[in-house]
Amino acid sequence: MAEKKKYYFEDFVPGSTWEVQGPTLTQEDIIEFASKYDPQYFHVDPEHAEHSAFGGLIASGWQTVSLCMRMMCDCYLLDSASLGSPGVDKVRWKQPVRPGDCLRMRMTVLKATASRTKPDRGTLLNLWEIFNQRNELVMTMEGYGILGRRGADPGHSTS
Repeated sequence: MAEKKKYYFEDFVPGSTWEVQGPTLTQEDIIEFASKYDPQYFHVDPEHAEHSAFGGLIASGWQTVSLCMRMMCDCYLLDSASLGSPGVDKVRWKQPVRPGDCLRMRMTVLKATASRTKPDRGTLLNLWEIFNQRNELVMTMEGYGILGRRGADPGHSTS
């Protein structure tokens, strides 16, 4: 028997928002992530970053995307009947994320579509926005999630 979850497809109504406070990034966090995954000089070398177009060290946009994913998990995803995602669209980095920035995520449900062929699930189109401590928008991303419906046995559909 499937584990009972707190949130199901029906709980994500178009127009509804979900928010969660995220981490404060340190210089060490930024350099560690970028050293492994995006070692451009303005992400890993504070001295040389001073002479970049950004005027200082900035986080990789991919680190911001990863932190958004973590905030999704903390806010709702781990407590939901999630069945995965077919993808993400329209990632936009609006402003640099810098050491000392404290991030916050707001997710807005744009569209909720019940499956016509698999009645145990539905697909959501969401907008995720990441803000810093000054309430400046630093990243936007749109994407999809598939969630089980309440009372159904997700993942065990016969069609």
